[in-house]
Amino acid sequence: MNSPEIARRVRTGTFETNCHDVGHSATGQPPVLLVHGSGPGVSAWANWRLVMPELARSRRVLAPDMVGFGFTDRPAGQVYSMDVWVQQALDLLDALGVPQVDLVGNSFGGALALALAIRAPQRVRRLVLMGSVGVPFAITPGLDAVWGYQPSLAAMKGLLDIFAYNRALVTDELAELRHQASIRPGFQESFSAMFPAPRQRWVDAMASAEANIRALPQETLVIHGREDRVIPLQNSLTLADWIPNSQLHVFGHCGHWTQIEHAGRFARLVADFLAEADAQS
Repeated sequence: MNSPEIARRVRTGTFETNCHDVGHSATGQPPVLLVHGSGPGVSAWANWRLVMPELARSRRVLAPDMVGFGFTDRPAGQVYSMDVWVQQALDLLDALGVPQVDLVGNSFGGALALALAIRAPQRVRRLVLMGSVGVPFAITPGLDAVWGYQPSLAAMKGLLDIFAYNRALVTDELAELRHQASIRPGFQESFSAMFPAPRQRWVDAMASAEANIRALPQETLVIHGREDRVIPLQNSLTLADWIPNSQLHVFGHCGHWTQIEHAGRFARLVADFLAEADAQS
């Protein structure tokens, strides 16, 4: 299959991970690891396609498909949990010989990034959390709709309307592309197995303990779209309050697609935040 979503394959534990690996880091400069969100048919490429080339101008960029998503293997009987996803990320870094990364997490990926930074703090230099899960909150109707998706073109159009503030981005072509992605063999089966109703329990399961978040030593950039209908802005206000070395950037006229609706600004913001650490090392 010839698709930009398919990249190099890396052995991670009992399965192989599909991982984009672009750009080059200077000596002593860690790569940046981008962790995608949890929408139907999602992949690292779908989440990060506009951001990867921009960040790769100045550093190595790693963007894996987490197990259950994209083109990473889907082993029979695979259990999906934060422990599994964190271990996959650590196995990926070990397989690539990468001792430390700057870590960027989007939504579900933000919860994973938080958990990884808490469990293996020596592996994370700086942290970027975007529209992040990982703190307690009441599930929104938007997130419940995303996790409860049943494949149809109409349902996908409805989700894209929830994701985006700028409706001009929600074209029939994009809806068809994402719908087709969601019905690839195995995709919906694994996705529906992750977050069955009642779905508040999965929000709760992804939350890290407040004390552990407050103890994070990393410089952290917290980013959110003001009009986000999937993850409440309050999540990022909470994270910015709890994480000692944090800063918060809120994009106006922006939904849950910060890295798409404000791709250039997002990439520059993250690149400058990471370059600050480069200058200090």
